[in-house]
Amino acid sequence: MATYVILSTLTDEGRKTIKENPSRILEVNKELAKMGIKVKEQYAVMGPYDFVNIIEAKDNEAVMKMSLELGARGSVQLMSLAAIPVSDMIKKMK
Repeated sequence: MATYVILSTLTDEGRKTIKENPSRILEVNKELAKMGIKVKEQYAVMGPYDFVNIIEAKDNEAVMKMSLELGARGSVQLMSLAAIPVSDMIKKMK
């Protein structure tokens, strides 16, 4: 499994949904699990993004599918970043 950092920003519709039903966030995590994506860590943050999620997925294609599925709903915009452990990076550079 590969690790990814997902930065997300709610749209106006997404903010309305979360205000009315905050537990919707956890429901989405269950939907992701059905796609084979495991949410390892999840943070609400201040700044240009609303949430930072650390996930594990089989490959880039699985993350792309997740982004398209969630993005098509119109409630969130996502930025997906592949994350490589520093120890792995150092090994590859030697």
